[in-house]
Amino acid sequence: MIILGISAYYHDSAAAIIKDGIIIAAAQEERFTRKKHDPSFPINAIMYCLKEAKTSISKLHNIAFYDKPFIKFERILETYMTEAPFGLYSFIEAMPIWLKEKLFLKNTLIKELKKITALKTQELANKLLFSEHHLAHAASAFFPSPYNEAAILTVDGVGEWTTTSIAIGKNNKIEILEELHFPHSLGLLYSAFTYYIGFKVNSGEYKIMGLAPYGKPKYKNLIKETLIDIKEDGSFKLNMEYFHYTKGRTMTSSKFNTLFGGKPRKKETEITQKEMDLACSIQEIIEEIILKITKHLKQKTGLSNLCLAGGVALNCVANSKILKAKIFDKVWIQPAAGDAGSALGTALSAYYQQHNKPRTIITPDSMKGTYLGPSYSNPETKKQLKKYQAKFHKYENFNELCEIVSKKIADGKIIGWHQGRMEFGPRALGARSIIGDARNKNMQKKLNLKVKYRESFRPFAPSVLEEAAHNYFDLNCNSPYMLFVAPIKKELQTKTSETQKKIFGLAKINYKRSSIPAVTHVDYSARIQTVNKKISPRYHQLIKTFQQKTGSAVIINTSFNVRGQPIVCTPEDSYRCFMNTEMDILVINDFLLYKKEQPSFDDANKGQEQFELD
Repeated sequence: MIILGISAYYHDSAAAIIKDGIIIAAAQEERFTRKKHDPSFPINAIMYCLKEAKTSISKLHNIAFYDKPFIKFERILETYMTEAPFGLYSFIEAMPIWLKEKLFLKNTLIKELKKITALKTQELANKLLFSEHHLAHAASAFFPSPYNEAAILTVDGVGEWTTTSIAIGKNNKIEILEELHFPHSLGLLYSAFTYYIGFKVNSGEYKIMGLAPYGKPKYKNLIKETLIDIKEDGSFKLNMEYFHYTKGRTMTSSKFNTLFGGKPRKKETEITQKEMDLACSIQEIIEEIILKITKHLKQKTGLSNLCLAGGVALNCVANSKILKAKIFDKVWIQPAAGDAGSALGTALSAYYQQHNKPRTIITPDSMKGTYLGPSYSNPETKKQLKKYQAKFHKYENFNELCEIVSKKIADGKIIGWHQGRMEFGPRALGARSIIGDARNKNMQKKLNLKVKYRESFRPFAPSVLEEAAHNYFDLNCNSPYMLFVAPIKKELQTKTSETQKKIFGLAKINYKRSSIPAVTHVDYSARIQTVNKKISPRYHQLIKTFQQKTGSAVIINTSFNVRGQPIVCTPEDSYRCFMNTEMDILVINDFLLYKKEQPSFDDANKGQEQFELD
């Protein structure tokens, strides 16, 4: 039985395909269109998934969609009726799209799918299934996990009505226990502060998490007294007088602005101590609520394992607070926790819940390291590089290639690293990564300003050999998906001088805090990726070779893209990104390219391949 899952039209469209319960492929549409968080119908991602599964639309048992549009429309309509006449402009703006495409989504999906199949309308209609949004999140969390039984927490902005849900997963079934509903949303609360602090909603939330350690929780009590009523079980109610997302196109109201002493920070202007303190305050509020909910979930279910999904599950600092509190014995988080992961969740839900198929547990999980995207052979890579007359060196011996690259890392070079299948989800995990020496105190600043072209405060993650992680970090579990943070070991930390203790704000970034300074955040923490030899053999071998040369089993890892662009997918994408930044070396499969050897670069977009019918 082959099932295709789709998420589309709201944020970060994606497709995933499973065969007899095994995850075959998954990818976000943005990686193919090169439009960050592309919400359009994921035609390219679908075509990729069908190709990887060696199948076609006609051979699919079901095509599952990740939410129920009629229920979502009911929420939008009811919200407008409650708020009327406020929000009339945004309502009028949204209605044509809803009436033309989203409300009658079944017809829209059939219309789009007909572009790549000769099946008739009724044949396609018979294959379609629709899942509730948070059930798709819950399924993406539980079914790939290594647990036969687990409590499930999903937290995001909003699905149809639900913003937070708790559930139980047992064998091949999920039961939703409790829900919180719109407009009371932890994800939208965090997004409101993202907006006010001056970052882009739905993509800048992780910047708040990175900014928080520079501030103090100065506004925490004010937020709790004024904006949100938090109950002991973690349920909460927002004071909607301070928010505007139910009425218009801004997240916060004038009352919110008055409360915090001014209008939202304008993008690209200076980040002040106020923004840092706001980030710290809302981060601690999120952590407090998440901990209360998980304690309530533990009391309600008595289970030992916890699974997490939804956009808020990407808040790795909050995740780590759950670990540290030891509320549950084990915690597993869907690496594509946002809406993209719901494409996978809805396919798995259809297989297990709709068709009642038996479930096989796979350890460490069934996500295959989340390397579920396209890969490109050496001949394909060579063909794409030749479009640009690129100069490259091909190595038949991968050991030799690792020797050269590890030496270049130790010499302070920045490397674009493109290997095997692309990652599914927002994190680069050694397949589409930019890497460097974590011991280099200038590497963090250099990567931010000269390669990523982004804010200087942003931290970078370490990739560490799984077997050596305990030598560097106080982490009591593996973190293959970069979804937990942990402190740097005390013995590796650099003693803070009295002068440094008096430094506030972004100036903190300028002093060395450990023997791996490029991946040590200002609070002495790091967002860790532990690299497993079986799951990531090539990436593991590179780091192992670097360890043999330098004694360090840690390198710096960031996603292979620049600010505002998706992570690279093809060798061509990687070459263009390489040539448009100050990276020194590019490695794609067995090919090594030096920047200084490349011809002058004209970044002209090449044509897309055309779709073919079944």
